Amino acid sequence: MSAAIKSPRRRAREFALQGVYQWLLSQAALTTIESQLGDVGGFDKCDRELFLGLLRGTVSNAGDLHIAFAPYIDRPLNELSPIERGILLISTFELLHRPETPYRVIINEAIELAKGYGGTDGHKFVNGVLDKLAAQVRADEVEANAQQRRAARNGDQQA
Repeated sequence: MSAAIKSPRRRAREFALQGVYQWLLSQAALTTIESQLGDVGGFDKCDRELFLGLLRGTVSNAGDLHIAFAPYIDRPLNELSPIERGILLISTFELLHRPETPYRVIINEAIELAKGYGGTDGHKFVNGVLDKLAAQVRADEVEANAQQRRAARNGDQQA
């Protein structure tokens, strides 16, 4: 996706990932991270409210977020790359604390972040973890989505 067509919300998630990444590596104060990112080119085009909510919410709830996704990872937490860990933290925060954002949007955004910033197959790992987590923490929404897909398939088959 070219920079010219990135939505303000996508940009907010990218900047939040940069902030969480910096926090994971340096444990710098959030005020310092927010100030530094605010000076980065393109920041003025992001959804600042979403950025602040994701960054602050993720960092302040990091312990609980790790606990929420840990059952779905296939290696110890300390063996995750900081990018994968940051994406999982932010996405877990959104799944748990931002019910107004559809789970499929959260997962798709996480996949795009992993493709853009992570390792070669990091997006597959992130997708697998978040699919399992969403099925647990947003079971009703996941089931409703599955029913819609089944109904659409059945309608296609009858046509």
